[in-house]
Amino acid sequence: MFIRSERLFLRPAWPEDWAELHAIIDDEAIVRNLARAPWPYGPEDARWFASQPQDLRHPHFFVTLPGAHGSRLIGCAGLAPAEQGGVELGYWIARSHWGRGYATEAARAVLNVARAIGHDRIEASHFIDNPASGQVLLKAGFRPTGEWRPRYSASRRTVCTSVMFETLLSPAGNGDGDGNDSGGQSEEVMRAA
Repeated sequence: MFIRSERLFLRPAWPEDWAELHAIIDDEAIVRNLARAPWPYGPEDARWFASQPQDLRHPHFFVTLPGAHGSRLIGCAGLAPAEQGGVELGYWIARSHWGRGYATEAARAVLNVARAIGHDRIEASHFIDNPASGQVLLKAGFRPTGEWRPRYSASRRTVCTSVMFETLLSPAGNGDGDGNDSGGQSEEVMRAA
């Protein structure tokens, strides 16, 4: 499955992507805000992640930035089973691309996929010391649930407090503007043949 948004191209990971992945995620400022990624993040971690098969109900994508010389990997976004049931959105963007709206754009694109495959509620969270991620979630159409949960951070090797968010998705293709609004961005979901 591939997704084209206004500025980004989201695609599956391929095993040969591991070195490019490692080059941009080997940054403690990124990894410390991810629940499942270890720190230090070694080449073997990148090889493992890049080789993971897609789950049709919980797809994950490399976020790339197309340009004159091809697409550069700038992050990841995807869906995963939530710890307490349901489905959660996760994402990260390389530090050199922070502050440009790419995380919000990628999150909206993944939410369109979630809607298309039949999910009606998506949750997300951020560690309490990462409020910038909360701003991304708000811009992507999430709302705070008012709940804070303990969540283990593999990189910090401890339990941290997470602020919980959710979004309710309207049925795919209804065109009524209810539910998650992609901010007027034209996005297409294309399935690989």
